[in-house]
Amino acid sequence: MKKILFCGGGSAGHVMPNIALCHDLKGKYITEYAGTDGIERGICLREGIRFYPFDGVKLVRGKVLINLTVPLRLLKAYRQAKNIIKISAPDAVFCKGGYASLPPALAAKRAGIPVFTHESDLSAGLANKIISGLSVKTFTSFPETAEKFKNGMYSGSPIRTEVLNCSKENAKLLCNPDGRKTILVFGGGSGASAINKTLREIIPPLCKNYNILHICGKGNVVKSNISGYKQYEFIADMGAAYAAADCAVARSGSNSAFELIANKIPTLFIPLENKASRGDQLQNANYFKNKGLCRVLRQKDLTKESLLKEIYATVNDEKLRLTLEKSRIYSGNEIIIRELERTVGR
Repeated sequence: MKKILFCGGGSAGHVMPNIALCHDLKGKYITEYAGTDGIERGICLREGIRFYPFDGVKLVRGKVLINLTVPLRLLKAYRQAKNIIKISAPDAVFCKGGYASLPPALAAKRAGIPVFTHESDLSAGLANKIISGLSVKTFTSFPETAEKFKNGMYSGSPIRTEVLNCSKENAKLLCNPDGRKTILVFGGGSGASAINKTLREIIPPLCKNYNILHICGKGNVVKSNISGYKQYEFIADMGAAYAAADCAVARSGSNSAFELIANKIPTLFIPLENKASRGDQLQNANYFKNKGLCRVLRQKDLTKESLLKEIYATVNDEKLRLTLEKSRIYSGNEIIIRELERTVGR
């Protein structure tokens, strides 16, 4: 059986699309994973996917002295990745972008193994700009992004089948339905402190009208006896969380954004904007806003008053709901797997 080695890590947005493809390739290919000692290791352990660790090398924005050591650390990571390629002996390497994809991509190219990559965001990250030059194909979540690469191909975002069209029965395990609408709030794999803090300031008035399902991140659950307010550090079954949601408040990382829109959930996006970000979340959010598929609240405008106002507006936005119902946002799994098979075979 042919083998595909996946890589990408540091955040759930880089890992879960790979896992979506691994699920669909099960029984057809052997799938393995190369990554850092980050979120990807735990996810692969849970999924039963063989995992090869190496030292990640991340360019830290605004930290000149730290970045001076990048070349030496990258050389070390490349040598580790070269050894992984030798042990795994894959027929192709699939990269999800980010700093955890670059060393395996370089090592695979040097070994003559076909490399594929996928760019989730509207604008390409630095690592994927480099990896694209090594790749057979550069898949993209947005059609406009594919035009920026010589080997670009619009596929859509890889989405786990289990997060689409999940039944309401599964959702009952997360929150007790009482006839009120449920608002799902989450800030990515590790939560979002700004969203958590501001949301909790308006929980009492919100819960007079709605149930709140809050995924707040590890170590961020607080004591509360407010009826209708349910907190979780993490929810593995996001399909159930989406099925429970009549509305959502979330960051606008590409993976979460596509899952929410594919599930046709009216969403208020609060993009991550700080010095550590290259602005990709704001670009993603504005892209969907311009197509009438979401509402956007800038973090610089985030207050308890603005959040409460925008949540009510999102819940009651019938135009948004109708636009979502007519939208055609699908999983990119099928196109990506078809192209892999063309190169690798079965």
